[in-house]
Amino acid sequence: MQTNAAVSSTAQNINISLDYMRDTDVRTVDPAALVDIQDVTVNTSLPKEARLLDYLEQIKNPYCFKHGKTVVKVSFADTEASLEDRLERYLLSL
Repeated sequence: MQTNAAVSSTAQNINISLDYMRDTDVRTVDPAALVDIQDVTVNTSLPKEARLLDYLEQIKNPYCFKHGKTVVKVSFADTEASLEDRLERYLLSL
């Protein structure tokens, strides 16, 4: 298990790369280079921060990965509303 200093250092290194990962273009990315999310496992016995870092180390790019043969690109709106907030608002509008 990583120490707090090691977890913090890893978090800083990952943070530096996130901007680069976010800019991945699905039209030009090599699908063979992407991790299949079906092969990623979440170790629920780890503390929250360590669990997140473990996930990031496995998925390599949280913004662009594949599910089977399908390339998946994830993006987020610059807002304080959570997905739960948006889903609740949508369901109440039905």
